[in-house]
Amino acid sequence: MLQPTRTKFRKAHKGRIHGNASRCNVMNYGSFGLKAIQPERVISKQIEAARVALTRHMKRQGRVWTRMFPNIPVSKKPTEVRMGKGKGSPEFWACRVKPGRILFEVDGVSEQIAKEALYKASAKLPIKCKFIKRI
Repeated sequence: MLQPTRTKFRKAHKGRIHGNASRCNVMNYGSFGLKAIQPERVISKQIEAARVALTRHMKRQGRVWTRMFPNIPVSKKPTEVRMGKGKGSPEFWACRVKPGRILFEVDGVSEQIAKEALYKASAKLPIKCKFIKRI
């Protein structure tokens, strides 16, 4: 699973995801892509599951670019622990995704295969996505 090698701070605030994406909102690499429509945190396990579903459907042909990286630590307190006593320890890594962000890009396969593969990948993610192609 993806996670940063080192960070400036061990724990992060939850925060809110406001507005539309200003970066990674234009296709740079592939011919087809998957664009986020909703704001949400995407966990590293979900990114990996989507990537595996994508490459398996494409039968390892073509090329895949992942345009998101989980760099926000999400902390969790253990079950059945009372309130207080500080913040929990970091459990997993997530990526804040704004609407309009390109999540995956694909090239080297036909439009039909890319559409089906990206649809299967979107099923693994907690957000609504749409298929786009380079004009």
